[in-house]
Amino acid sequence: MLVGAIRPLVAWVRRSPLLGAFLDGVNVASVALMAVVTVRLALASLRDPLTVALAVTSAVLLVRLKLSPTWLILGGAAVGWLHS
Repeated sequence: MLVGAIRPLVAWVRRSPLLGAFLDGVNVASVALMAVVTVRLALASLRDPLTVALAVTSAVLLVRLKLSPTWLILGGAAVGWLHS
């Protein structure tokens, strides 16, 4: 609801060169923050060959076969449950 409510405001802000540049900077900062969090999460969670294999397999299935993330989560949970 919030995104829909501020959509006209964002369109108005985009027309301003200064405020448009500010929004571009916010977008770049957001992407950079997500990248840093992703790298830190990977370094903290990929600790053994099983977790690395699960991550690589999930990435391949997600990109190549367009498999739903729900199935990937369930498959990872099943592998973890069977492994423990």
